[in-house]
Amino acid sequence: MPLRFVRGLSAAFGCFCVAFLVAAATAPPAPITAHVTEFSLAWPTGEASTHELTYNRNGGDVFWVTGQKHDSLARVTLDGKATFYAMPEGSGPHGIAFDASGNLWATLEYAGTVVQIDQATGEILKTIDVALHTEAAPSPINTHPHGLGVAPDGVTLWFTGKATGTVGRISLDGVVTHFALPTVGSVPIYIAAGPDGNMWCTELLGNQIARITAEGVVTEYPIPTYNSRPIGVTPGPDGRSMWFSEEAGNKIGRIDTITGALTEFPLPMLHANTILASLAFDDAGNLWSQAYVNPNDPYPAGADAIVKIDAAIVSAPTMGPPTAQVGDLSSVPVTFYKVPTLDTVMHRITQGPDGAIWFTELHADQLGRLEFLTPDEAAKRPRPSRKTALDPSAPRKLRPRPEGCG
Repeated sequence: MPLRFVRGLSAAFGCFCVAFLVAAATAPPAPITAHVTEFSLAWPTGEASTHELTYNRNGGDVFWVTGQKHDSLARVTLDGKATFYAMPEGSGPHGIAFDASGNLWATLEYAGTVVQIDQATGEILKTIDVALHTEAAPSPINTHPHGLGVAPDGVTLWFTGKATGTVGRISLDGVVTHFALPTVGSVPIYIAAGPDGNMWCTELLGNQIARITAEGVVTEYPIPTYNSRPIGVTPGPDGRSMWFSEEAGNKIGRIDTITGALTEFPLPMLHANTILASLAFDDAGNLWSQAYVNPNDPYPAGADAIVKIDAAIVSAPTMGPPTAQVGDLSSVPVTFYKVPTLDTVMHRITQGPDGAIWFTELHADQLGRLEFLTPDEAAKRPRPSRKTALDPSAPRKLRPRPEGCG
Protein backbone atom coordinates (compact mmCIF):
# COMPACT_ATOMS: atom_id res chain seq x y z
CA MET A 1 0.00 0.00 0.00
CA PRO A 2 1.28 3.49 -0.71
CA LEU A 3 2.45 5.60 2.17
CA ARG A 4 1.70 9.28 2.53
CA PHE A 5 3.84 11.50 4.66
CA VAL A 6 2.31 14.42 6.53
CA ARG A 7 4.61 16.93 8.15
CA GLY A 8 3.09 18.99 10.94
CA LEU A 9 4.09 21.38 13.74
CA SER A 10 3.48 20.20 17.32
CA ALA A 11 2.32 23.20 19.33
CA ALA A 12 2.73 21.34 22.62
CA PHE A 13 6.42 20.55 22.21
CA GLY A 14 7.57 23.23 19.79
CA CYS A 15 9.07 20.62 17.46
CA PHE A 16 8.35 19.00 14.13
CA CYS A 17 6.88 15.54 14.05
CA VAL A 18 6.32 13.17 11.16
CA ALA A 19 3.25 10.96 10.97
CA PHE A 20 2.94 7.93 8.73
CA LEU A 21 -0.51 7.50 7.20
CA VAL A 22 -1.43 4.31 5.43
CA ALA A 23 -3.85 4.93 2.59
CA ALA A 24 -6.58 2.35 2.45
CA ALA A 25 -6.94 0.54 -0.81
CA THR A 26 -10.12 1.70 -2.50
CA ALA A 27 -11.71 0.78 -5.78
CA PRO A 28 -11.93 3.53 -8.42
CA PRO A 29 -15.35 5.18 -8.63
CA ALA A 30 -17.77 3.74 -11.14
CA PRO A 31 -17.85 5.71 -14.42
CA ILE A 32 -20.77 8.06 -14.89
CA THR A 33 -22.41 8.08 -18.31
CA ALA A 34 -25.35 9.85 -19.90
CA HIS A 35 -28.55 7.85 -20.22
CA VAL A 36 -31.67 8.84 -22.12
CA THR A 37 -35.09 7.40 -21.31
CA GLU A 38 -38.07 8.19 -23.51
CA PHE A 39 -41.59 7.80 -22.13
CA SER A 40 -44.26 7.27 -24.76
CA LEU A 41 -47.41 9.29 -24.06
CA ALA A 42 -50.59 7.42 -24.99
CA TRP A 43 -52.66 10.46 -25.93
CA PRO A 44 -56.32 9.84 -26.81
CA THR A 45 -55.76 10.60 -30.51
CA GLY A 46 -53.15 9.36 -32.93
CA GLU A 47 -51.95 12.74 -34.19
CA ALA A 48 -48.47 13.70 -32.96
CA SER A 49 -48.64 16.85 -30.85
CA THR A 50 -46.67 16.83 -27.57
CA HIS A 51 -45.77 20.44 -26.80
CA GLU A 52 -45.01 22.28 -23.54
CA LEU A 53 -43.99 20.94 -20.14
CA THR A 54 -43.74 22.45 -16.67
CA TYR A 55 -43.72 21.57 -13.00
CA ASN A 56 -44.33 23.49 -9.79
CA ARG A 57 -40.91 24.79 -8.77
CA ASN A 58 -42.12 25.29 -5.22
CA GLY A 59 -41.88 21.63 -4.24
CA GLY A 60 -43.61 19.96 -7.17
CA ASP A 61 -42.51 16.53 -8.37
CA VAL A 62 -44.78 15.88 -11.38
CA PHE A 63 -44.78 17.28 -14.90
CA TRP A 64 -47.72 18.74 -16.74
CA VAL A 65 -47.56 18.44 -20.53
CA THR A 66 -49.78 19.91 -23.23
CA GLY A 67 -51.02 17.80 -26.14
CA GLN A 68 -52.26 20.51 -28.46
CA LYS A 69 -53.98 18.53 -31.21
CA HIS A 70 -55.04 15.91 -28.68
CA ASP A 71 -57.05 18.58 -26.80
CA SER A 72 -55.58 17.14 -23.62
CA LEU A 73 -53.19 17.70 -20.75
CA ALA A 74 -51.01 14.98 -19.26
CA ARG A 75 -49.85 14.72 -15.67
CA VAL A 76 -46.63 12.68 -15.70
CA THR A 77 -44.77 11.35 -12.66
CA LEU A 78 -40.98 11.06 -12.60
CA ASP A 79 -41.20 7.36 -13.48
CA GLY A 80 -43.11 8.19 -16.66
CA LYS A 81 -46.63 7.23 -15.59
CA ALA A 82 -49.15 9.53 -17.23
CA THR A 83 -52.72 10.54 -16.45
CA PHE A 84 -54.63 12.35 -19.18
CA TYR A 85 -57.23 15.09 -18.82
CA ALA A 86 -59.48 16.17 -21.67
CA MET A 87 -59.82 19.83 -22.53
CA PRO A 88 -62.72 21.20 -24.59
CA GLU A 89 -62.87 19.77 -28.09
CA GLY A 90 -60.91 21.86 -30.57
CA SER A 91 -59.36 24.03 -27.84
CA GLY A 92 -55.68 23.25 -28.58
CA PRO A 93 -53.84 23.59 -25.24
CA HIS A 94 -50.28 24.84 -25.66
CA GLY A 95 -48.61 27.14 -23.11
CA ILE A 96 -48.55 25.99 -19.49
CA ALA A 97 -47.15 27.49 -16.29
CA PHE A 98 -47.48 27.64 -12.51
CA ASP A 99 -47.85 30.96 -10.73
CA ALA A 100 -46.11 31.72 -7.43
CA SER A 101 -49.09 30.40 -5.44
CA GLY A 102 -48.90 27.01 -7.15
CA ASN A 103 -51.92 27.54 -9.39
CA LEU A 104 -51.69 25.82 -12.79
CA TRP A 105 -52.58 27.79 -15.92
CA ALA A 106 -52.69 26.85 -19.60
CA THR A 107 -53.44 28.57 -22.88
CA LEU A 108 -56.14 27.06 -25.07
CA GLU A 109 -54.76 28.45 -28.30
CA TYR A 110 -57.55 27.45 -30.67
CA ALA A 111 -60.25 28.53 -28.23
CA GLY A 112 -58.63 31.88 -27.49
CA THR A 113 -58.66 31.47 -23.72
CA VAL A 114 -56.37 31.06 -20.73
CA VAL A 115 -57.62 28.62 -18.12
CA GLN A 116 -56.81 27.60 -14.56
CA ILE A 117 -56.62 23.83 -14.05
CA ASP A 118 -57.61 21.76 -11.02
CA GLN A 119 -54.50 19.66 -10.44
CA ALA A 120 -56.44 16.85 -8.76
CA THR A 121 -59.16 16.39 -11.37
CA GLY A 122 -57.93 18.18 -14.49
CA GLU A 123 -61.13 20.24 -14.54
CA ILE A 124 -61.13 23.85 -15.66
CA LEU A 125 -61.59 26.11 -12.63
CA LYS A 126 -61.53 29.45 -14.39
CA THR A 127 -61.70 30.60 -18.02
CA ILE A 128 -60.36 33.96 -19.19
CA ASP A 129 -61.28 35.19 -22.66
CA VAL A 130 -58.17 36.68 -24.28
CA ALA A 131 -59.65 37.44 -27.71
CA LEU A 132 -59.42 40.93 -29.16
CA HIS A 133 -62.75 42.72 -28.93
CA THR A 134 -63.03 45.70 -31.25
CA GLU A 135 -65.89 47.57 -32.88
CA ALA A 136 -64.10 47.29 -36.22
CA ALA A 137 -64.54 43.50 -36.27
CA PRO A 138 -67.94 41.78 -36.43
CA SER A 139 -66.79 39.14 -33.95
CA PRO A 140 -63.95 38.71 -31.42
CA ILE A 141 -60.53 38.06 -32.97
CA ASN A 142 -58.75 35.01 -31.60
CA THR A 143 -55.23 36.05 -30.59
CA HIS A 144 -54.16 32.39 -30.53
CA PRO A 145 -52.54 32.57 -27.07
CA HIS A 146 -49.40 30.50 -27.52
CA GLY A 147 -46.67 31.07 -24.94
CA LEU A 148 -47.50 31.66 -21.29
CA GLY A 149 -45.30 33.34 -18.68
CA VAL A 150 -45.60 34.63 -15.14
CA ALA A 151 -44.44 38.13 -14.24
CA PRO A 152 -41.84 38.74 -11.51
CA ASP A 153 -44.66 39.52 -9.07
CA GLY A 154 -45.66 35.86 -9.30
CA VAL A 155 -49.34 36.52 -10.03
CA THR A 156 -49.65 38.50 -13.26
CA LEU A 157 -49.88 36.29 -16.34
CA TRP A 158 -48.55 37.19 -19.78
CA PHE A 159 -49.23 35.43 -23.07
CA THR A 160 -48.16 35.80 -26.68
CA GLY A 161 -50.85 36.44 -29.29
CA LYS A 162 -49.32 34.36 -32.05
CA ALA A 163 -51.95 35.24 -34.66
CA THR A 164 -52.31 38.95 -33.90
CA GLY A 165 -48.74 40.09 -33.21
CA THR A 166 -49.62 41.02 -29.67
CA VAL A 167 -48.76 40.19 -26.09
CA GLY A 168 -51.37 40.16 -23.37
CA ARG A 169 -51.38 40.83 -19.65
CA ILE A 170 -53.83 39.21 -17.23
CA SER A 171 -54.07 40.86 -13.83
CA LEU A 172 -54.83 39.02 -10.60
CA ASP A 173 -58.50 39.96 -10.90
CA GLY A 174 -58.69 38.65 -14.48
CA VAL A 175 -58.53 41.93 -16.41
CA VAL A 176 -56.96 41.40 -19.84
CA THR A 177 -54.94 44.12 -21.58
CA HIS A 178 -53.47 43.69 -25.06
CA PHE A 179 -50.32 45.36 -26.37
CA ALA A 180 -49.40 45.40 -30.06
CA LEU A 181 -45.84 44.60 -31.05
CA PRO A 182 -44.46 47.29 -33.39
CA THR A 183 -43.51 44.80 -36.11
CA VAL A 184 -46.50 43.62 -38.15
CA GLY A 185 -46.61 39.85 -38.64
CA SER A 186 -44.00 39.24 -35.95
CA VAL A 187 -45.55 35.95 -34.70
CA PRO A 188 -44.53 36.07 -31.02
CA ILE A 189 -43.81 32.62 -29.61
CA TYR A 190 -42.48 32.30 -26.05
CA ILE A 191 -42.48 34.78 -23.20
CA ALA A 192 -40.60 34.78 -19.90
CA ALA A 193 -39.84 37.12 -17.03
CA GLY A 194 -36.43 38.77 -17.01
CA PRO A 195 -34.15 39.70 -14.12
CA ASP A 196 -34.84 43.37 -14.88
CA GLY A 197 -38.52 43.05 -13.92
CA ASN A 198 -39.74 43.10 -17.53
CA MET A 199 -41.15 40.38 -19.76
CA TRP A 200 -39.22 39.18 -22.81
CA CYS A 201 -40.56 37.35 -25.86
CA THR A 202 -39.30 35.91 -29.12
CA GLU A 203 -40.66 37.02 -32.50
CA LEU A 204 -40.45 34.05 -34.86
CA LEU A 205 -40.99 35.96 -38.11
CA GLY A 206 -40.16 39.41 -36.79
CA ASN A 207 -36.64 38.08 -36.15
CA GLN A 208 -36.43 40.10 -32.96
CA ILE A 209 -36.42 39.85 -29.19
CA ALA A 210 -38.99 42.08 -27.54
CA ARG A 211 -38.94 43.60 -24.06
CA ILE A 212 -42.29 44.48 -22.51
CA THR A 213 -42.50 46.58 -19.36
CA ALA A 214 -45.18 46.00 -16.73
CA GLU A 215 -47.08 48.92 -18.27
CA GLY A 216 -46.89 47.39 -21.75
CA VAL A 217 -44.18 49.54 -23.31
CA VAL A 218 -42.50 47.44 -26.01
CA THR A 219 -38.92 47.68 -27.24
CA GLU A 220 -37.71 45.40 -30.04
CA TYR A 221 -34.13 44.26 -30.56
CA PRO A 222 -33.26 42.98 -34.06
CA ILE A 223 -31.31 39.73 -34.33
CA PRO A 224 -28.33 40.12 -36.70
CA THR A 225 -28.78 36.71 -38.36
CA TYR A 226 -31.35 36.92 -41.15
CA ASN A 227 -34.50 34.85 -40.59
CA SER A 228 -33.03 33.17 -37.50
CA ARG A 229 -36.50 32.18 -36.21
CA PRO A 230 -36.01 32.67 -32.45
CA ILE A 231 -37.91 30.14 -30.34
CA GLY A 232 -37.24 29.77 -26.60
CA VAL A 233 -36.20 32.52 -24.21
CA THR A 234 -34.98 32.18 -20.62
CA PRO A 235 -33.13 34.26 -18.00
CA GLY A 236 -29.42 33.63 -17.55
CA PRO A 237 -27.57 32.79 -14.34
CA ASP A 238 -25.73 36.13 -14.28
CA GLY A 239 -28.84 38.03 -13.19
CA ARG A 240 -28.81 40.51 -16.08
CA SER A 241 -29.25 38.62 -19.36
CA MET A 242 -31.87 36.77 -21.37
CA TRP A 243 -30.88 33.87 -23.61
CA PHE A 244 -32.70 32.60 -26.67
CA SER A 245 -32.45 29.85 -29.26
CA GLU A 246 -32.46 30.41 -33.01
CA GLU A 247 -34.25 27.59 -34.80
CA ALA A 248 -32.95 28.36 -38.29
CA GLY A 249 -29.84 30.29 -37.28
CA ASN A 250 -28.44 27.34 -35.31
CA LYS A 251 -27.20 29.83 -32.75
CA ILE A 252 -27.72 30.65 -29.11
CA GLY A 253 -28.36 34.33 -28.48
CA ARG A 254 -27.86 36.51 -25.42
CA ILE A 255 -29.21 39.98 -24.77
CA ASP A 256 -28.06 42.17 -21.92
CA THR A 257 -31.23 43.43 -20.24
CA ILE A 258 -29.47 46.60 -19.07
CA THR A 259 -27.55 47.72 -22.15
CA GLY A 260 -29.42 45.87 -24.90
CA ALA A 261 -26.15 44.43 -26.23
CA LEU A 262 -26.92 41.33 -28.28
CA THR A 263 -24.51 38.42 -28.81
CA GLU A 264 -24.90 35.32 -30.98
CA PHE A 265 -23.00 32.10 -30.35
CA PRO A 266 -22.84 29.84 -33.44
CA LEU A 267 -23.22 26.19 -32.47
CA PRO A 268 -21.58 23.28 -34.26
CA MET A 269 -24.12 21.25 -36.20
CA LEU A 270 -24.68 17.56 -35.66
CA HIS A 271 -25.95 17.34 -39.26
CA ALA A 272 -26.23 19.88 -42.05
CA ASN A 273 -30.03 19.78 -41.77
CA THR A 274 -30.46 20.13 -38.00
CA ILE A 275 -32.35 22.98 -36.38
CA LEU A 276 -32.74 24.05 -32.75
CA ALA A 277 -35.74 23.94 -30.44
CA SER A 278 -35.83 25.55 -26.99
CA LEU A 279 -33.25 26.04 -24.23
CA ALA A 280 -32.81 26.03 -20.44
CA PHE A 281 -30.12 26.47 -17.81
CA ASP A 282 -29.43 23.90 -15.12
CA ASP A 283 -28.50 24.62 -11.51
CA ALA A 284 -24.78 24.50 -12.34
CA GLY A 285 -25.13 27.18 -15.01
CA ASN A 286 -24.80 24.84 -17.99
CA LEU A 287 -27.02 25.68 -20.93
CA TRP A 288 -29.07 22.94 -22.60
CA SER A 289 -30.78 22.98 -25.98
CA GLN A 290 -32.29 20.56 -28.50
CA ALA A 291 -31.01 19.83 -32.00
CA TYR A 292 -33.16 17.80 -34.39
CA VAL A 293 -33.36 16.98 -38.06
CA ASN A 294 -35.52 19.49 -39.90
CA PRO A 295 -38.75 17.66 -40.89
CA ASN A 296 -38.96 19.92 -43.95
CA ASP A 297 -35.46 18.82 -44.99
CA PRO A 298 -35.30 15.25 -43.65
CA TYR A 299 -32.52 13.85 -45.83
CA PRO A 300 -30.01 12.71 -44.96
CA ALA A 301 -31.70 11.24 -41.90
CA GLY A 302 -29.78 11.23 -38.64
CA ALA A 303 -29.95 11.33 -34.88
CA ASP A 304 -31.60 14.07 -32.90
CA ALA A 305 -29.80 15.20 -29.77
CA ILE A 306 -29.82 17.09 -26.53
CA VAL A 307 -27.06 19.72 -26.53
CA LYS A 308 -25.07 20.65 -23.44
CA ILE A 309 -23.12 23.91 -23.56
CA ASP A 310 -20.78 24.32 -20.63
CA ALA A 311 -21.39 27.10 -18.11
CA ALA A 312 -18.29 28.81 -19.49
CA ILE A 313 -20.49 30.22 -22.26
CA VAL A 314 -21.61 32.94 -19.86
CA SER A 315 -18.08 34.37 -19.78
CA ALA A 316 -17.00 33.40 -23.30
CA PRO A 317 -15.18 36.15 -25.24
CA THR A 318 -17.07 38.18 -27.82
CA MET A 319 -16.22 40.50 -30.68
CA GLY A 320 -18.04 43.07 -32.78
CA PRO A 321 -20.32 46.04 -32.10
CA PRO A 322 -22.72 45.92 -29.10
CA THR A 323 -25.80 45.30 -31.26
CA ALA A 324 -24.22 42.45 -33.23
CA GLN A 325 -21.57 40.71 -31.17
CA VAL A 326 -20.34 37.22 -32.05
CA GLY A 327 -19.44 34.87 -29.22
CA ASP A 328 -16.43 32.57 -29.33
CA LEU A 329 -17.16 29.00 -28.20
CA SER A 330 -13.76 27.59 -29.17
CA SER A 331 -12.84 27.08 -25.51
CA VAL A 332 -16.35 26.17 -24.33
CA PRO A 333 -17.18 22.43 -24.27
CA VAL A 334 -20.25 21.59 -26.35
CA THR A 335 -21.59 18.04 -26.20
CA PHE A 336 -24.36 16.33 -28.18
CA TYR A 337 -26.24 13.48 -26.48
CA LYS A 338 -28.14 11.50 -29.10
CA VAL A 339 -31.64 10.31 -28.27
CA PRO A 340 -32.84 6.83 -29.29
CA THR A 341 -35.78 7.93 -31.44
CA LEU A 342 -35.42 9.45 -34.90
CA ASP A 343 -37.66 12.20 -36.31
CA THR A 344 -38.61 13.53 -32.87
CA VAL A 345 -39.23 17.23 -33.68
CA MET A 346 -38.14 18.38 -30.25
CA HIS A 347 -39.99 21.22 -28.61
CA ARG A 348 -39.34 22.13 -24.97
CA ILE A 349 -36.64 21.45 -22.36
CA THR A 350 -36.08 22.06 -18.63
CA GLN A 351 -34.22 20.73 -15.63
CA GLY A 352 -36.61 18.66 -13.56
CA PRO A 353 -37.08 18.41 -9.79
CA ASP A 354 -34.86 15.32 -9.82
CA GLY A 355 -31.95 17.22 -11.38
CA ALA A 356 -32.29 15.42 -14.73
CA ILE A 357 -32.88 17.20 -18.04
CA TRP A 358 -36.42 16.64 -19.33
CA PHE A 359 -37.71 17.43 -22.81
CA THR A 360 -40.68 16.95 -25.11
CA GLU A 361 -40.65 15.29 -28.53
CA LEU A 362 -43.54 16.80 -30.46
CA HIS A 363 -43.64 14.41 -33.41
CA ALA A 364 -42.74 11.28 -31.45
CA ASP A 365 -45.30 12.05 -28.71
CA GLN A 366 -42.74 11.32 -26.02
CA LEU A 367 -41.35 12.86 -22.87
CA GLY A 368 -37.60 12.37 -22.55
CA ARG A 369 -35.21 12.34 -19.61
CA LEU A 370 -31.42 12.72 -19.77
CA GLU A 371 -29.54 11.79 -16.62
CA PHE A 372 -26.04 10.73 -15.62
CA LEU A 373 -25.80 7.26 -14.08
CA THR A 374 -23.38 4.57 -12.97
CA PRO A 375 -23.48 1.30 -14.96
CA ASP A 376 -25.55 -0.37 -12.22
CA GLU A 377 -28.07 2.48 -12.25
CA ALA A 378 -28.24 2.50 -16.05
CA ALA A 379 -28.92 -1.26 -16.12
CA LYS A 380 -32.18 -0.65 -14.27
CA ARG A 381 -33.43 1.83 -16.84
CA PRO A 382 -35.50 0.84 -19.90
CA ARG A 383 -33.46 0.18 -23.01
CA PRO A 384 -34.23 1.85 -26.35
CA SER A 385 -35.89 -0.26 -29.01
CA ARG A 386 -33.65 -1.96 -31.58
CA LYS A 387 -35.38 -0.14 -34.39
CA THR A 388 -34.18 3.27 -33.24
CA ALA A 389 -31.33 2.60 -30.79
CA LEU A 390 -28.26 4.79 -31.33
CA ASP A 391 -26.35 4.43 -28.02
CA PRO A 392 -27.33 7.64 -26.19
CA SER A 393 -24.54 7.13 -23.64
CA ALA A 394 -21.93 8.09 -26.24
CA PRO A 395 -21.82 11.90 -26.38
CA ARG A 396 -20.77 13.51 -29.62
CA LYS A 397 -17.95 15.96 -28.94
CA LEU A 398 -16.76 18.75 -31.21
CA ARG A 399 -14.96 16.84 -33.93
CA PRO A 400 -15.47 16.14 -37.64
CA ARG A 401 -18.39 13.82 -38.26
CA PRO A 402 -17.23 10.46 -39.69
CA GLU A 403 -18.54 9.77 -43.17
CA GLY A 404 -21.79 7.84 -43.03
CA CYS A 405 -22.26 8.35 -39.27
CA GLY A 406 -25.85 9.23 -38.26
